[in-house]
Parts: sequence; structure tokens; C-alpha cells
Amino acid sequence: MRARDIVLAVLLGLGLWQGLVMLTGAPHFILPSPWRVAQAAFRSRAIIAENTWVTATEVLLGLGLGTLFGAVTAIQLALSKTAERLMLPILVFTQAVPVFALAPLLTLWFGYGMGSKVVMAVLIIYFPVTSAFHDGLVRIDQGYRDLAVSMGAGKYQFMRHMQIPNALPGLATGLKLAAVYAPIGAVIGEWVGASKGLGYLMLLANGRAKIDLMFASLIVLAVLTVALHIVVGRLADGLARYAKGR
Repeated sequence: MRARDIVLAVLLGLGLWQGLVMLTGAPHFILPSPWRVAQAAFRSRAIIAENTWVTATEVLLGLGLGTLFGAVTAIQLALSKTAERLMLPILVFTQAVPVFALAPLLTLWFGYGMGSKVVMAVLIIYFPVTSAFHDGLVRIDQGYRDLAVSMGAGKYQFMRHMQIPNALPGLATGLKLAAVYAPIGAVIGEWVGASKGLGYLMLLANGRAKIDLMFASLIVLAVLTVALHIVVGRLADGLARYAKGR
């Protein structure tokens, strides 16, 4: 994703937004113009920055912990056929339960602070990371397995030197998805119960009929998500290139 493409996409989006406002003639408390939203963002820049920092911290903690837990789980499943047979169906079954429906329970268990939002972000990215990394670990050419056996390599040596490098592109794919999903989990948690964060600020602005501030918070969240996706995407591509270069 190049900078020029991002700028062009932003300009196109702003143009369509302004055109929609002009064509519909919607009042500003229903659909504020980009200029009005920009003014609201400038006036409330301090409170937006404070709440952005909270949400960004929740997202980064959730992304880091979710990636760690997902990678460790994938390795354990790949090392043990028994664990794979028992745990993989359970992991798949858990996806039948909407993660968003757990937000009220998480708030009840972990409180209205940052903890419940981090747990929500972890839960929403845990399965994509685990699934993508596990697929890469087990989908390895049989010839490499035969070679490792003939050389007397144990399963841990084979995992370290063959399976993990082979699975890094799969982990990279999971990380790219996680970078998009993690903010969703954090904001859903803030909507259910919070005293800080962009999700909380959006609800607060909506309740006080400050729709321009709500739009400003939403745009900041979108920018945060895109920036995280770009950074994580580059790191993930670096992982993939490293795997190919081995």
C-alpha cells in the first residue's frame, strides 16, 4: 500500500462524502460535512488524543498477547497429534459463539478498565493467528520429514529448523488479519462498558448529539487501524522474506 494510493483514496472518500452531504441536504446533526468534522476534531483534539492513546494501548497489548498465545498454541498442536485431535475441534467450535456476545461477560469478570478490552482483542485475533500458523506448521513436504528422520533429528529439532521457518508466511497472513481485527475487539469492549477510549468517546458524543465529534472519533479509529495494518503488514512481509531466504 503506497502513500500516493492512500492519499488518493482519502481524497476520493472526502469528495464522495461532501457530495453526499450536498446532494441529500442532510442536517449536520445527521450527516456533518468533512469540514465540520475537521473543526470538531480540532476543538476536541486533547480529549481525542487522550482516548486514542487508551485504545491504541489496548489494541497493541491485545495484538501482542493474542499473537503470542496463538503461536504457542499452534506449535503445541503441531507437536502433539493427541492435542491436535482434541483441541482443534474445540477451537473451531468456539468460533460458533460470537465473540461480541462475550463482551458483557468479560466486562463483568475483568471490570470496566483496560483488562476486559485487552482480553476481548486477544479473543478476537487468537483463532486467526493460531489457524494460519498451524496450517503452515503441518503443511510441509513429506520429503523434508523423511530427510529429518534419516538424519536422526528429533521432533523439536525438526520444528525449530524446518516447520517454524516454513510456517512464517502463514503466520504473516494471520498477523495481517489480526491487525484489522484487534481494534474491533477493543472498541466493542469499550462500547459495552468503559470510561475511556475511542469507543467510549463515540458513545458519549452520540448521547450528547455531537455527531461531528462522533465522526471525528470514528475517523481517528480508522486511521489508527490503517496505520497498524501497514506497520504489521511490513513486519509480516519481512517475516515471509526471511523464510524464503533460509
